[in-house]
Amino acid sequence: MNVFLTNILAFGFALGIIIVVHEAGHLLVAKAFGVRVLTFSIGFGKRLWGFARGGTDYRVSAIPLGGYVRLFGENPEESSGDPGEFLGKPRWQRVLVYLAGPAMNVVLSVVLFAVLFMIGLKVPNLPEMPPLIGGVEEGSSAARAGLAKGDLVVKANGEGIGNWQQLSLALFASPEKPVALLVRRGDRTFPATVTPKRIPHYDVGDDAGLDPALRPQILRLEPGKPAALAGLRPGDEVHAVDGRPIIVTRDFLDAIEKRPGAAMTLEVLRDGRPVRLTVVPERVGKVGKIGAWIGFIQRYPPGEALRQSLLLNREIVVDTFQVLGKIFRREMSAKGAFGGPIEIAVKSGEAARAGYDYFFYLVGFVSLSIAILNLMPIPILDGGQIFILLIEGVIRRDLSLRVKEVISQVGLVLILMLMVVVVYFDLVKHIPGLPGS
Repeated sequence: MNVFLTNILAFGFALGIIIVVHEAGHLLVAKAFGVRVLTFSIGFGKRLWGFARGGTDYRVSAIPLGGYVRLFGENPEESSGDPGEFLGKPRWQRVLVYLAGPAMNVVLSVVLFAVLFMIGLKVPNLPEMPPLIGGVEEGSSAARAGLAKGDLVVKANGEGIGNWQQLSLALFASPEKPVALLVRRGDRTFPATVTPKRIPHYDVGDDAGLDPALRPQILRLEPGKPAALAGLRPGDEVHAVDGRPIIVTRDFLDAIEKRPGAAMTLEVLRDGRPVRLTVVPERVGKVGKIGAWIGFIQRYPPGEALRQSLLLNREIVVDTFQVLGKIFRREMSAKGAFGGPIEIAVKSGEAARAGYDYFFYLVGFVSLSIAILNLMPIPILDGGQIFILLIEGVIRRDLSLRVKEVISQVGLVLILMLMVVVVYFDLVKHIPGLPGS
């Protein structure tokens, strides 16, 4: 299928899921409080298709870049005293109606990540991975700094590093700028400085030649072969061979291939518990083989999958605000951090071509990002409306209609300016030759 068409279809499907879930939150809570919902629209502008049910016009509209729910009595000028009017409801109910959209996006993200963790996710869970170096690219900045496989990064630019995600963020924010690392190797701790290269058109740094340590996992077993006979199971994570730590898959393969016919003691992690097994690689030609497909996958039972999903969502929120803080402090460029519709369409197509797990991982990430954006106290967004209601609750009276109109106009201008900026960033990233690329 044409790449452009794949991008458009994947983008439409991803955005459609996110919009429907978001607007369904507003719809369901509004109806639960007895508010009449006039319109539930996917998209803006001219109505293309739809149906009416329960007093609500469910429609698909011409401009597929969002959606909206129109509530009866949202405009003070339309007030008639009808019990189904939105403005006639208590403020706390109106706050919950506005909050329900972003909340449903968070729920979608949590559910998607949890299901992916249960099925098996090939995307590395960087927040749960220690900042342990699994490989160093030859000739890279990290290689020149003397870093090696097995080193543990303790700090970056003076800030503690607890997982690979935090290390990635420090490198991401420093294109062509030195990043001072504190590294532990065995019992010794030493400083090292790496300089991430600038990723063209994005104004962000690369990984400076560092790869995370992805320990090998058993994906599939061949019946009757040494791995199956030894009691290995799919999902086992190999941590050591004959007492020697295994950091990356290549270490494990080398150990197997060099020991045909010799018994090996494996230390694996199975469902969070250490297990010791003995396997004897069979000789195939001149090397040893155990009859196992080895790779990397995250698969957890339901309870642990939900916990990992919640941790991942929390890490995305924390990282988002860290990035925003760096942008406001001018420590990193906004161009690489912000993605508009073109960028999301491109990433959606790439994820769809990579596999369903990558695609739905992206849907979860974008859904959570949209929830965060919508909760910002910007007029016309859900967060802005909630902020106004909270102010009215504190002063114990409604703001005047004129004040609300001015606030809405300012909010609209801010959103339009933001859209212009992010679309320009998208164009700069994907059309070479534009100013700023």
